[in-house]
Amino acid sequence: MLDARQIHPLTDFLRHHKQHMARLKDTRAPEVLTVNGRAELVVQDADSYQALLDRIHHMETLEAIREGLASAERGEMKPAEQVFAEMRARHGV
Repeated sequence: MLDARQIHPLTDFLRHHKQHMARLKDTRAPEVLTVNGRAELVVQDADSYQALLDRIHHMETLEAIREGLASAERGEMKPAEQVFAEMRARHGV
């Protein structure tokens, strides 16, 4: 959840970018930048962004595993030899 105190005009960010960057690195919390009073951009430090991407990837992997297990429980499986043959045919290996 974004902190309402971390909403700033883009012009303030441009004028005081060093202070904003220090705050972003210190708090690791994103800031919303506005243009004409409307939210236009979200900025955050690179480490926090990478951590967010990592968490999303982890969640997507878990969901794919859940879907695979549910498919197996429904009996929607193929023998490994068939899967490998289909992959060889598709990729020309």
